[in-house]
Amino acid sequence: MGEVTKHIPTESARTSQLTLKIWHPNCWTLQTTDTVDAGLIAHGVYHYNGRVSARLTAYADRTEQIDELVAEIEESDLTDVVKRINDYFNPNVPAHSAGNATEELLVEYAPRNSIHQAFVSRGFIPEEEIRIKNGYEYWVVIISKPRTTIQRRLDEIRREMDAEITIEGMKSPDTESAKYNTTDHLSERQREVFELAQQSGYYTWPRDISASELADKLDLSKTTVLEHLRKAEAKLLGPKA
Repeated sequence: MGEVTKHIPTESARTSQLTLKIWHPNCWTLQTTDTVDAGLIAHGVYHYNGRVSARLTAYADRTEQIDELVAEIEESDLTDVVKRINDYFNPNVPAHSAGNATEELLVEYAPRNSIHQAFVSRGFIPEEEIRIKNGYEYWVVIISKPRTTIQRRLDEIRREMDAEITIEGMKSPDTESAKYNTTDHLSERQREVFELAQQSGYYTWPRDISASELADKLDLSKTTVLEHLRKAEAKLLGPKA
């Protein structure tokens, strides 16, 4: 009687795009944005000579909030060097405003509490700038591995860094709109206000939430919320024909 060989199917690897919401302990970006009503956008995180250097944009509705955030970053025990960047080598940088007020920063710190290498070393490649607000990091990454491997590696990071990682979205190449997000050209604050308005039912009829209630959720004035929404709507609708 001949030997029967059983074929066990394996899960194929494919490129996936993940949107992640992340919290982990002893992170200066999370601590400072949780304290101050302002956010950060990380354009690049670089490891060299046992240090980490991060290039960031701080954003808020008012310059006073930017100053408060920078002061918190400077006073943090988790940062070593904080520099405000006043000279731009790329003329387009100041034009990409993330909010009504922005400040370009270069921050150096020890790598022991950075979660960046834990992701990159496992094949999670940041596809967009990392957004930090309200005490959480928001990553968009791509990885070419089966989904079971992706889940296992995320679990490894959770254990290694004592992190909370929530998958807020997952796309594959055949997912509709996988390569284009219509809100990409909004400022960071505009996107935050617009997405919360969508999620809260501001654009339903009748409305589930008023502009005043939305402002209370965001801890902003009603006038500021309406200004952000109008600017976001104008960008999304495009110029008049």
